[in-house]
Amino acid sequence: MQIGNFYKKGRIIFFFIVFALLFLYIVVYYGITAFKKVPVFVQPKENVERGTIFDRNGKTLAVQTNIYNLGATPGVITDKKNVAALLAKPLGYTPEYLEQLLSSEGAFVYIKKKIEQHEYNEISEILKKNEIYGFRFDKIQGRSYPENALASQAIGFMGSDGIGLSGVEYTYDKVLSPQYKEGKDNRGNDVYLTIDANLQYKLEKIAQKALESTQAESLMLVAAQAQTGEILSYISLPSANLNFYSSSSVEEKKDLPAVSAYEPGSVFKLFSVASFIDSGAVRPGDTFVCDGIFDIRSKNGERVKISCLDHHGTLTAQGALQYSCNDVLAQMSEKIETEEFLRRIKSFGFGTKTGIELPGETKGSLKDTSSRLWSARSKPTISIGQEISVSALQMVQAATAFTNQGSPVKLTLISHINDKTGKTIYQHQVEKLPPVISAYTADYILSCMEVTAKRGTGTRALLPDISIGVKTGTAQMLDEKNGGYSKNDFVSNCLAIFPVEDPQIILYIVITKAKGENYAGRIVAPVIGEAADTIIDQLGISRKNAQSYDHPGVIEISREKELELNETVPDFTGLSTKALMPLLERNDINLVIEGSGWVIRQNPPAGTPIKKGMTIELFLE
Repeated sequence: MQIGNFYKKGRIIFFFIVFALLFLYIVVYYGITAFKKVPVFVQPKENVERGTIFDRNGKTLAVQTNIYNLGATPGVITDKKNVAALLAKPLGYTPEYLEQLLSSEGAFVYIKKKIEQHEYNEISEILKKNEIYGFRFDKIQGRSYPENALASQAIGFMGSDGIGLSGVEYTYDKVLSPQYKEGKDNRGNDVYLTIDANLQYKLEKIAQKALESTQAESLMLVAAQAQTGEILSYISLPSANLNFYSSSSVEEKKDLPAVSAYEPGSVFKLFSVASFIDSGAVRPGDTFVCDGIFDIRSKNGERVKISCLDHHGTLTAQGALQYSCNDVLAQMSEKIETEEFLRRIKSFGFGTKTGIELPGETKGSLKDTSSRLWSARSKPTISIGQEISVSALQMVQAATAFTNQGSPVKLTLISHINDKTGKTIYQHQVEKLPPVISAYTADYILSCMEVTAKRGTGTRALLPDISIGVKTGTAQMLDEKNGGYSKNDFVSNCLAIFPVEDPQIILYIVITKAKGENYAGRIVAPVIGEAADTIIDQLGISRKNAQSYDHPGVIEISREKELELNETVPDFTGLSTKALMPLLERNDINLVIEGSGWVIRQNPPAGTPIKKGMTIELFLE
C-alpha cells in the first residue's frame, strides 16, 4: 500500500539523521552562548544630564558627577579567590568578604554602589589588564556640592536614584532633570538662586559663633532684599554637609526657617501696632498708662492678667514698641474689634504659607473666635506674640509691607533659570501682594523701629553710620512634656530693617533655647548689628561717613593665573573658587574645597607628586 511505502527504512534513517544534526546544532549553540565571555563594561542607558545650581553670581553650588554601581555574575567568574585578591583593596573590602560576595548563589549580585570616578578608573584598569570577565558597571547620576554645608537646606539634596529629596533640588527636580526622551537634547536646565554665596559664607560664620557662644539648640537667619523679596542669605543651624547628607542628623537636615513654627513674642508687636494704627482704633498721639500688669475681667466674668517687665508709666504706641510694653499693647488690643484685628493679622500672611520654592513649609497657627481654644485672653495675648505660631519666612515676608509702602512682596530663592544653551527661560519678577496697610502706617512703623534701635530694647544693634530699625522679642516656649510654658526654654529673635529712610535689607534672626542669658536685646541684637555691618560692606551700601575718590573710570584688573596640573601639585594659594571649577571635571583626582573666597592653605603641599585618585584639600577664606 502507499501508506506502508511512505515509512520505508531509508526515509526513517534520513529523518533521524536530520533530527540528530539539528539537536547537535542547538546544543553546541547554547553551549557556546553559555560560556561566551561577558564584556567588562556594559554601556548603561543614557540618563538626563542634571542641571547645575548656582548662586546669584554664578558660583557653583551643586553639579552633576559620575558615579557607578559595580555588579557581577558569580557563575561566570571562575577563579574567585584570585579575583577577590586583586579587587579587594580598591573596593575597600577584605579578600575574604569579596570572595564571599562572588560566591553568591544568585545570577547577579551588586558588589559595591556609589563608586567614585577615580575608583571606577582603577577597578576598570585591573579588570582589563587581567582579562577578568563577569563584572558590569552601571553609570548613575551623582551630585557634588562644592561648598559642602553652605546654604544646605535651601539647596537641598539629590538621592542616589537621581531624584531631589529636599530643598530646591526637590522643588525643581523636573526642571533640573526633565524626563528622558529618545533623540532629544536630554540636558537639564541650570537654576540660579538669589543667594549670594560669599555673603552667605560670612554670615554663616557669624551665626555659628553666636550659636556656640549662647550654647543654643538652633539658629535661623534670613536676609532679604526689602524691595524685591529676593533672599540673599538663608541660614539654618545646625546644618548638614550635603556631600555626607546620609550620615547627617535629623536636626542638621531640618529646614527651620520654612518648617519650624514658634511663638515670636514681642517682635510680633510690630504687626499688632500696625493693625491698630491703620484701622484707626488707635492714633499715634493716644496715651496709655503701664502700671506693670494688664488686669481685666471680661463680660462673661473671665479674668485676664498679663504681666509687664516694668512700670513704664505713660506711653504712646511708639513708646510701647520702644520699651516692648505688654501692658500697653494689651490695652490697645481692647480698642479694636476682634474680627477686624484677626482679619488684619491674616492679611499680613500669618496663618498661611508664603509659597516659597521649598518643600514642607508650615503655615503656622492663627486661631479664630470659633476655636474651642479661644478665650477672653486670646486677643491681648496674640497682640504681644503669644497664642500664635509663625515661621521665620512669614515674619520676613510680612515685614516687606513696611518697606514697600504697605504692599508686601513675595519672597523667592530663584533668580533665574537658563537652558543648556545659556538662554534665560525664566527670570524672577517682583510679585507685589495686595496692600495690607497704608504708606503712612508703614512709615510710622519704620520710625518706631528706628527709635527702638536708638533708645529702646534694640540699642545693641545700633550702627554708627547707617540708620537701622529693629524690634526684639523673647518668648517662652511651650513645655511639651508638662504642658503650659517652659521656665527654661525661650525663643529669642530680632527683626531689623536698614537703612530706614531707604529700606534695602530685611534681616531676621532667631535663636532657640539659649543657655543662660536669653533676653533678645542682649543676645540677638548684637548679632543683628554684626550681620548688618557685614551685609552693608558686602553689598556696598553707602555709609554716611564713607569716603569717595575721583578716578578716570578705567580699572585695570590683573588676570588670575591659569591653573595647570602636570606631574606635581601646584601652589593653589590666592586662587579663587571660580578658578578651581575646572578641577571638578577631572576624573583622576578628588578635590575637597572648604570655605569660600580665595585659597589660603592646601594639603598636600605644592610639589607633591600627583597620583591617580589622590585627594587634594583646599581651604578658602
